[in-house]
Amino acid sequence: MRGEIRTRRWNDPAQRGDGFRLLVCRYRPRGVRKADETWDAWEKSLAPSRELHAAFWGKEQKPIGWVEYRRRFLVEMNGDAAQAALDAIAERVELGETVTLLCSSACTDEERCHRTLLQALIERRLGR
Repeated sequence: MRGEIRTRRWNDPAQRGDGFRLLVCRYRPRGVRKADETWDAWEKSLAPSRELHAAFWGKEQKPIGWVEYRRRFLVEMNGDAAQAALDAIAERVELGETVTLLCSSACTDEERCHRTLLQALIERRLGR
């Protein structure tokens, strides 16, 4: 039986069945003590690069739109580290584990978040 891939923000309350909670943010949440972490592991290779993150949020330039962000993020996910991390998650799910991808507390629109793009990439690996 295959597991599933869920998405949430790191500060959303854990729910029954979340399984392995994986933080996929570029930056570790500020002010969160180690003892208060809501995730099991942190995988920065599945986060947008510093440059892409800054471009999306308009740091030192006009913010880029979702279409450009999505295009650039998917290109970044072709790197070796990201590919290995995506394969590892797909393997967990294939073996029946649920993996919950956690993003920033500021990321309120799940449809315009890299965690949803990651979910689709993993599902594609699983043939869904």
